[in-house]
Amino acid sequence: MRHNGYYVEGEDRASRVSALFSSIASKYDLINDLQSFFLHRYWKHYAVTLLKPQSHLKALDICCGTGDVAELLASKELTTVGLDFNQDMLNLAKARSESFSIKFPELKPAEYLLGDALSLPFGDASFDRVSMSYGLRNLASFENGISEMMRVLKPGGRFTILDFSRPNNQTLRKLYFSYLSISVPLLGMIVAGDKSAYDYILESLIKYPSPTTIEKFLLDHGADKVHCHSFLAGVMTIHSGQK
Repeated sequence: MRHNGYYVEGEDRASRVSALFSSIASKYDLINDLQSFFLHRYWKHYAVTLLKPQSHLKALDICCGTGDVAELLASKELTTVGLDFNQDMLNLAKARSESFSIKFPELKPAEYLLGDALSLPFGDASFDRVSMSYGLRNLASFENGISEMMRVLKPGGRFTILDFSRPNNQTLRKLYFSYLSISVPLLGMIVAGDKSAYDYILESLIKYPSPTTIEKFLLDHGADKVHCHSFLAGVMTIHSGQK
C-alpha cells in the first residue's frame, strides 16, 4: 500500500501524527460523528462504564484529544487529567472544560496537559483509572504506550483501551476496508479539506496489532482480568482490565 503524507514509521511518526491532528482539529468531533454514525459516543460511554467510575478517584485519559472522554470521567466526579501531545486538540479540550463548568458548576472540570504518551510525566501508581481512546494505534510503539499506562496505574486500578480493529470475517473486512479507503477519506476532504488525514486511518489499522496480541501484551505487563469487547463484528474493540 502506498504511504500517504501522514503515515510514517520510526522516529518521525509522532511529528507526522501531530501534524495530522493539527490539520483536522477544528472538524475532528464532527467527522467522528459522521464517519461512525454517532456510534463513537456510545463506545466511549461504554468504555467509561467499564472503568467502574467512583467519585473522588483519580483518572487519567491518555491521548485525550478534544476532551470528550475526560469530560465524561469528570462528570462522574473523578479528579481527571487529560493528556495529549497536540496543542491544537488541547485548546479545544480546554474550551470544552469551560462549557463543562457552566453545565456542572458543582463539579471540577478535567485538567489538560501537553505530554507524551510514551513518557508520561507522572510517578508510578499515580491514578486509580486510566483510559485511552483512539490513541494506541497512533503511537510509535504500542508496547511502550501500554507499559506507561500500566506504570502510572495503581494496583487494583482499572483501564480501558478503545480503538479501531479488523473483523475476522474476510468478507466483512473487505467491505470495512473499502469504506475506510473510499468513503472516510472523501468525507474528510469534504468536511475538513484534507483527504490524506483520513487515508491514514486504514494504513495505520493495517499495521496495528491484533486484539489477541494486545491482550497478551497487557497480561505480560501487569494486567489482570483482561477482556476484549468487540463491536460491529470486530470493527471496534475495547480492552478492559485491572492492574
